[in-house]
Order: sequence, then structure tokens, then C-alpha cells
Amino acid sequence: MKIACIQADVQYGNPDKNYENIENKIREAVNEFHPDTIILPELWDTAYDLTRLDEISDHNGDRAKNWLSKLSKELNINIVGGSVAFRDGNSVFNTSLTYNRNGEHIGTYSKAHLITLMEEEKYISPGKNSSLFTIEGNLSSAAICYDIRFPEWIRAPFVKGAKILFVPAQWPIQRQTHWRSLLIARAIENQCYVVACNRVGKDPNNTFAGQSMIIDPWGDIIAEASTHNEEILMADISPSLVDEVRLKVPVFNDRRTDLY
Repeated sequence: MKIACIQADVQYGNPDKNYENIENKIREAVNEFHPDTIILPELWDTAYDLTRLDEISDHNGDRAKNWLSKLSKELNINIVGGSVAFRDGNSVFNTSLTYNRNGEHIGTYSKAHLITLMEEEKYISPGKNSSLFTIEGNLSSAAICYDIRFPEWIRAPFVKGAKILFVPAQWPIQRQTHWRSLLIARAIENQCYVVACNRVGKDPNNTFAGQSMIIDPWGDIIAEASTHNEEILMADISPSLVDEVRLKVPVFNDRRTDLY
């Protein structure tokens, strides 16, 4: 399966401009690389313009849903839609929406762990459910940015057989070493592919780290983007390798479920 990460800059609080930019990059990726699946960064529609979410968030995710459905069907690709500022009634969630090649909605995940360092919890409500969806016959999961610091949360869908973890993010450059180390650890301990798509650029409070990565079930990085530049990161993955690794090192069979 060919995977493309759209590592892009995101305009602060400007959904119209962001939709235009991200669509252009998706079309570029399809025309040049013909991927099966594309993943976008976290909050690619609004960035972290949290104080204006009442004005700029996506009511019921309708704009993102229609746009993702149309593009995935037109271009015949699966899209893990990063995440958007999804308004549900009086609450806003940091929500990932996934669509298959037929334009069908196959997965929703709202970020469970909100990062107090960015005051996310003051403006966004936490999700309450883990993520499972199937892409090209492969059970997969999504986690968003800060979620990767919580291994017990990430583990839940992999106990159920997931093979790929998709991670949209807006990870800041001052904790870039953590980004790399945590993603590798999540791949090794869950014996899964990790496909992590970070943003680049700046907002009024942060500079972001880029360094989107695709990591195999042994924890080896098979593709890695730059730190500062917009980039389409490509890699071929083989989900059958997950089965091979889990047979060779039977971590899931050796878990002590009587103790934890």
C-alpha cells in the first residue's frame, strides 16, 4: 500500500485558504505519486486559533465531510483527514474523519488527550472513544498528536488486531526529540506501522517540527520528511510484515492480562 503524508504549513484561523492549499497538495500527490492512502496534519482547517473557534469551527463537520467525500471518490484514494475543528452543538472537538476510495465515511476519532500547554482544554472538548477503521482490508487506528504520550490508550485498538496507526499532529519544534522517540516506541511496542503527519511553519505561539515519518513494525523509519519545508512524504508499506513480526516476537500472546 502506497502512503502519502501531506506535510504542510497551515494558515492561522483561515479555513478557506487552508482548504485551497491542502486540496492543491492532495492533487499534486495523486498526480505525481499515485498513492493508495493520504493523511493530512492536525487541525489543518483552523490551526490552533482556539479563541476564534466559535466563529471558524466546522458545524457538524459538514464542510470537511463533503469535501473529503468528494475528493476521495473523485481521486480514487483513501483519505485520513488529519483533524478539523468539529463543532457539535455547543462543543468543539479536534476530530479526524476518514474516507475510502468510494467517498464513504469509514472512521471518526476525536482527540482524547488535550494538551494544557497549548490551553486546548479551555476551548476543545475531549473525545471518549478509541478509533478502529479498515483501509484496503487492513484494520487501522488514529491518534492525534499529544495522544502518543499515552501508550495505554494507543495499545487498545492493537489488542483488537489493528496493524496501522495514523497520527496527524501539530507538534512543536522544542519537543522534536520526543516526537521521534515516542513514535518509534509506539511502533515497536504495538508491532505496527506508524504513519505520522506533522505540520511545518509557525503560529503566533509556536514553531512546528515537521519531520513526518513512516515507521515499520520493527521500529525502523522507512521515510522521514524535513523539519522546515512543506513536503509530500511517500512510502510503500506491507501490512503482512505486521503478522510476521508478531509471530517472531509474540508480545501480544505474552501479555499478563491477569495483572494489567
